[in-house]
Amino acid sequence: MPIKTIVELAAKPGERSDLLKALDDVLASMKNAPGFLGAIRYEIIDNPDSLIEIAEWESPEARQRWLERSMKTGALNRLTLTLGAPFKAITIREME
Repeated sequence: MPIKTIVELAAKPGERSDLLKALDDVLASMKNAPGFLGAIRYEIIDNPDSLIEIAEWESPEARQRWLERSMKTGALNRLTLTLGAPFKAITIREME
């Protein structure tokens, strides 16, 4: 059953464009990952430095494999440098 990961990210003040570029790089690596189904990005209306991204995966295992590979390759390093606070992530699935 597919899952979704909801990630809230806050850029350092004035670095929203850098955060968006870093997210674009991460999304490019996700697009080639086995089990990745797509992602949608949202902006938080009353906080322009914060974004929400919802990514859909075939399974928790597919997401975990991509995450482990990304940690080893450093694919997330640029993204973490743009963050003004730790990101928040939750993984959900539709109830049966």
